[in-house]
Amino acid sequence: MSKLLRRLLAPRAPILERDVTSLELGDGRRVEIQRVRNPRARRLRLSVDERGARLTLPTRASLVSGERFLAEHRDWLADQLARYTLDGLPTLQRDITTTLPLRGAQVPLRWSEGRFTCVDFDALAGEIIVRAPARAGDAALRRALRDFYEGQARADVGRWLPKYLPSLPRPPRRVAFKVMSSQWGSLAPNDVVALDLALVLARPSAFEYVLVHELCHLLRADHSRAFWREVELRFPSWRDERDYFHAEGRRVKATLRTLLSG
Repeated sequence: MSKLLRRLLAPRAPILERDVTSLELGDGRRVEIQRVRNPRARRLRLSVDERGARLTLPTRASLVSGERFLAEHRDWLADQLARYTLDGLPTLQRDITTTLPLRGAQVPLRWSEGRFTCVDFDALAGEIIVRAPARAGDAALRRALRDFYEGQARADVGRWLPKYLPSLPRPPRRVAFKVMSSQWGSLAPNDVVALDLALVLARPSAFEYVLVHELCHLLRADHSRAFWREVELRFPSWRDERDYFHAEGRRVKATLRTLLSG
C-alpha cells in the first residue's frame, strides 16, 4: 500500500472541543477548570497537574453531568490543587530577576543592553547574561531564554552521548527537546529521542539518567527486567535519580513552565 493511500485511509484524529468552566470550592474560592470534549473518552475524567484542572467528557456526556461530576469531586479537587500549588517559583523580570536555575543550581544573572535579545553563559564569571535592547518585550526575553536552555541541554547531551553509543545497536536518529507535561523522555518508532527541556534545570546526573533510559529503549522497547539490566549496566545509580524525580520533578517542571510562560 502506498504512503498516499495509507494516509487517505488512516482514521482522522479526533476533534477536541475546549472551553472553560468554574467551580466554587468548600473554602469559597472559585477555580477555573478546562473542559475538553474528547470523542475517544469513554467516561468522565477529572485531572490536575501544574497547569491546573481539566475535565474530560465523552461525546455524549451532557454539560449538566459534567457539572454534577465536578461537584461530587469538589473536595478531591481542592486537595489536588493544593498539592500542585508551588510557592517561590522564579519569574523572568527585566532588571529584577537576579538568578536563574540551571543544572540543579541557582546561577547569578546579569542584565545588559544589546542590539539583539539573547541569553549567554559566561563560564569564567559563572553567570548568565541577558542582553536586550530597551524596547525588547517579555515575549522576546522568554524566547531567548528558551533558546539558551535548549543550547545548554544540547551541550550536555553532546558530552554524554559519545560514551554510550558504542554499546548501542544504532544511534538515535535525532534528539529533540520539548516542554513535556508528564514524561521526561520518549523514544519514537523512528528512533527520535524526545527529552523534556526542563531536564536542564535538574541536577546533571538526573538529566543523564533520562538520556540513558531512552537510549536503552534502542535495545529493548519495553520496561522488562532485561531493559532495566541494560540501564543498570550503563547507569548503576539510576534508582537515586528516580527518587530525585519523585521528590523534585514536579517543581522542576513547574519552574520551566513559569519562566517560559510568564
